[in-house]
Amino acid sequence: MNPVYEKLCRCYESVKDQVPFEPEIAIVLGSGLGDYASQMKIEGTIDYSSIEGFPVSTAPGHVGRFVFGYVNDVPVVAMQGRVHYYEGYEMSDVVLPIRLMKLMGAKVLFLTNASGGIKHGFHAGDLMMITGQISTFLPSPLRGANIPELGVRFPDMSQIYDLELQQIVRNSACELGMTIKEGVYVQSLGPNYESPEEIAMFRTMGADAVGMSTACEAIAANHMGMRILGISCISNLAAGISPTPLTEEEVIEAGKNVAREFTALVSKTIQNIHSTIV
Repeated sequence: MNPVYEKLCRCYESVKDQVPFEPEIAIVLGSGLGDYASQMKIEGTIDYSSIEGFPVSTAPGHVGRFVFGYVNDVPVVAMQGRVHYYEGYEMSDVVLPIRLMKLMGAKVLFLTNASGGIKHGFHAGDLMMITGQISTFLPSPLRGANIPELGVRFPDMSQIYDLELQQIVRNSACELGMTIKEGVYVQSLGPNYESPEEIAMFRTMGADAVGMSTACEAIAANHMGMRILGISCISNLAAGISPTPLTEEEVIEAGKNVAREFTALVSKTIQNIHSTIV
């Protein structure tokens, strides 16, 4: 058996009896949404550290556990903290939690993150719906022998972020009277922030926001046939655009400032996905 798939199966076998229900939607709670689980009617939790061989989050603000609960009566599994490639894990381990949530039954993957704004006119605190992505600066999570139990060898990536789900996000924002930006997200390796020259290159390539996660997760989910949507909190302006040096504290503080709007949009979107397509 493929060792990556064998590890995934071992993880699933070790947690399946602790999963209280089959989730409809899997959500990754990025920076700025770490406390979102408090909005849920929680039915159970599983710490990453309790799963043998499972990667553990080390990034600030990432608790490191699965939370099972209901959002407006919709069964959801949430990653309260994600795993990043810059933490030193193999890419197959970075996307292991995504694959595990698919085995739990989730059909939709809702990705959230904090990012640096590249596009002119973006400001700290803006919310950007991800319409496309650039991931060529990091190893593909599909590298190595294909796992046919998960998907095909050469999966199409022409529409990673589901068009119907994008419209649901727009409608949800409209219902809440919120303005939401849209754009292309690029994932960099990290953990260092990008140089002004790299940001200029990303802009030339068509990127509107940059971060250190998400794109690899979307590739793995798309490979498995999940429907994907993503919302990014523009926590700061990227290097060369921001007049001040970038700091981790700035990212965390911006997330706190927009947490109420971000939380409302995520909850409304989950409710509308459930009533529309799930």
